[in-house]
Amino acid sequence: MTCIAAITLNGAVHMMGDSAGVAGLDLSLRKDNKVFRVGDIVMGFTSSFRMGQLLQYNLSAPKHHPDMDLFTYMVTVFIPAVRDCLKSGGYARIENNEERGGCFLVGLKGRLFQIESDFHVGESHYAFDAVGCGAPYALGALSILIEDKSRTPENILTRALLQAERFSAGVRRPFHYEQAGLPLVEAQP
Repeated sequence: MTCIAAITLNGAVHMMGDSAGVAGLDLSLRKDNKVFRVGDIVMGFTSSFRMGQLLQYNLSAPKHHPDMDLFTYMVTVFIPAVRDCLKSGGYARIENNEERGGCFLVGLKGRLFQIESDFHVGESHYAFDAVGCGAPYALGALSILIEDKSRTPENILTRALLQAERFSAGVRRPFHYEQAGLPLVEAQP
């Protein structure tokens, strides 16, 4: 199920997700969004609606300190907070002596990270990424659409998700859009 797609542009992360809930051959359209903001972080999930609800309503992500490299923060501060959140919410599970969660995208401070079910943090070389069963279609569309400077980020993401919906039975409208804002510019004295 799902297609979550995101792009980074001019210091902001733009993310969009579909509304499909899929179980086997059953499809439902959900009102609860798969893309949401938690403070200055934007997230979009696949894998489980329960996991997404825990991330949206229970995650207490410590603030990133500007002296710490952002990737280091994601690995050493953000992920332990996610693991604690999922454990306390009864979602994290042990498989083959390995703790497992789910897959989701995180946008923070103009950068985009993919969190995998084994909690490793990835950051694409490209200014876009996608997760879910519709990801291959969205990634193909994004690789072309992102070059068109006349399009807005929301339009780029909408067109990418429309392609995912066209070719994947697990992706459906309506689509939901969120943005993690531009970095704060400190006033000069």
